[in-house]
Amino acid sequence: MRKLQYLLMTLSVLCFASPAFAQATAGGSSINLAPIGIGLGLALAAGLCGLGQGKATASAVEALARNPGARPGIFTFLILGLAFIESLTLFTLVIIFIMIK
Repeated sequence: MRKLQYLLMTLSVLCFASPAFAQATAGGSSINLAPIGIGLGLALAAGLCGLGQGKATASAVEALARNPGARPGIFTFLILGLAFIESLTLFTLVIIFIMIK
């Protein structure tokens, strides 16, 4: 519990320190944190979509084990659901490429 408290305190301090990172230095250059945010966004989207796909596949396999006769309907909805889940990751990738420019 103590480690979690220290972690949350550190993260809150870093969040409040972000305006200091946005200020320009004496040389006129500023720190660009966009690539870090882009990487975190894509990693979060890909990781959570992977978890969603695993859960959907596990549920479909369990449904097939309980009722093998319903295979065509379950398979259709499984493929449709996996396509929707995968499209979320692809939309995130497109938005990230738009934000890079």
